[in-house]
Amino acid sequence: MRLPQPTHLNYAGLLNDIDRGRIKIPQFQRDFVWSIEKSAKLIDSLLKGYPIGTLIFWATRDRLRSVRNIGGIDLPPPKDGDVVQYVLDGQQRLTSLFAAIRGLKIERSSGAPDDFSSIYLNLAAAENEQIAIHELENANPATCIRLGELLHGDFQKLATFPKDFQERIKDYKTRIEGYQFPIIEVQDVAIDIATEIFTRINVGGKPLSVFEIMVAKTYDEVKGFDLSQEFDNLIERLEQINYETISDALVLQLIALLLKRDCRRRVILTLGREEFISTWPMAVAAIETAAEYLRNSYRIPVSRLLPYNALLVPFAYYFYQHKDKPDGDAFERLRDFFWRCSLGGRYSVSVESRLAQDIDRIDTILSGKVPAYDWGVDLSPEFIIANGWFGTGRAFVKAILCLLAYHEPKSFSDGATVRISNDWLKQANSRNYHHFFPRAWLRGHVDDERANNIVNITIVDDYLNKRRIGAKPPSQYMAEFAKENKALDATMRTHLIDPHAFGIADNDYAAFLKARAERISEELKERVIRIDKDAERQAVRNDDTEEPTTGFE
Repeated sequence: MRLPQPTHLNYAGLLNDIDRGRIKIPQFQRDFVWSIEKSAKLIDSLLKGYPIGTLIFWATRDRLRSVRNIGGIDLPPPKDGDVVQYVLDGQQRLTSLFAAIRGLKIERSSGAPDDFSSIYLNLAAAENEQIAIHELENANPATCIRLGELLHGDFQKLATFPKDFQERIKDYKTRIEGYQFPIIEVQDVAIDIATEIFTRINVGGKPLSVFEIMVAKTYDEVKGFDLSQEFDNLIERLEQINYETISDALVLQLIALLLKRDCRRRVILTLGREEFISTWPMAVAAIETAAEYLRNSYRIPVSRLLPYNALLVPFAYYFYQHKDKPDGDAFERLRDFFWRCSLGGRYSVSVESRLAQDIDRIDTILSGKVPAYDWGVDLSPEFIIANGWFGTGRAFVKAILCLLAYHEPKSFSDGATVRISNDWLKQANSRNYHHFFPRAWLRGHVDDERANNIVNITIVDDYLNKRRIGAKPPSQYMAEFAKENKALDATMRTHLIDPHAFGIADNDYAAFLKARAERISEELKERVIRIDKDAERQAVRNDDTEEPTTGFE
């Protein structure tokens, strides 16, 4: 890395480099937000010879995704092999200057345009007054000249001003054209270093994400590759199967694992543009296949139910290497992997290192062997109750919800299949969740932590059941639903509930928790291949953990 080089450009050199595509605003820069008033003050500073701050450029032959249409002007791309100056600091000043001098109309995010040609120089103003102004309300129009006219107007136009102002017009033009813009040029650094410089000098700004850096780094105009747009396209396709809530980091992790078998930030940032672009199509296809597989084979209808979004990575890795659906032993071992990760808190910490370890396990499954695990899971009814505090952000709870969703729960009232939506699953009071023993009815009998347990949760279709049920005990509202839903027994089996047992007739909450936890436990045991670590974990819990009581006090 060469030390940053201080240099300077005058007005003509700076505008020439912008016009010829040699200076670009990189994609990771924020939107242009300066007002016309602030831009006028910048021009005023130039006229008075005040320092306006140093522009910091990153000089590189790399081609990044950049904001090419500065001020709405189509600027040419740089020539192949030419060094490009990407603006790390000074974007607002540079764009303000360019817009003011060119008299551009800048369209804001609101859709309203700002006309930067409305910056004037008040030729009658004293040196200690504001010379550059953005409106004429408090000035005499006869003594004001547009900035663009001063710099680019023909002789006849300038000659219309009184003689007293001719020298001032010439002086102001000379001041602007002769201004030396201080520049620091950062050369021969990788993009992660350049963006780190950007983050540090933009104190108070949001640090750039790895995805934002990779969007800039992998942009290829010739190949038509824009990572930001490609990711948006992927999300649009996943939205059709209700898996649109995956993160952009997930895609980067998968590609890094495919290319480097490591997905830490520093490794992702070393990925080359060519290898990244060439891997992208098959990688995203594998993600879509993995999402379809989890949705259809495991009946996880929406991505918000996934205990961890990161689970898509090892499954996508599997389908990248193996195009067909798993069957036989591979099916059982993949299913065991899913539930072991989900119930064992696998990606709660150290996600990147654990993903790297887990693709080794996927490779073992691909080779027809049984992967080894260094963690166990406790599937006992007692543990399910003890660890069942209901919070939709908890992976363990989401795993149980996935199990409930697998049985395609039906509506209590008419037996129709429940619709589960990503939008409905954003919070614990979602319309999709109903406490079978209503918390309002349990209040005063058990504390809320015991009432608000995943074992007490059913997945319902909308607010109908909640309005119908209210604070009624199960024995009462189940009798009401039995009159209108002749298949209520079959309906309740889709919720892993036996309406003629489970303590429902006696409104016995303790009996209900015990019976339903046993049913959930049985279902989980069908999905997990037992290993010695599981027995060890349960033994430790039995020795060291005192289980809370669950009955009425």
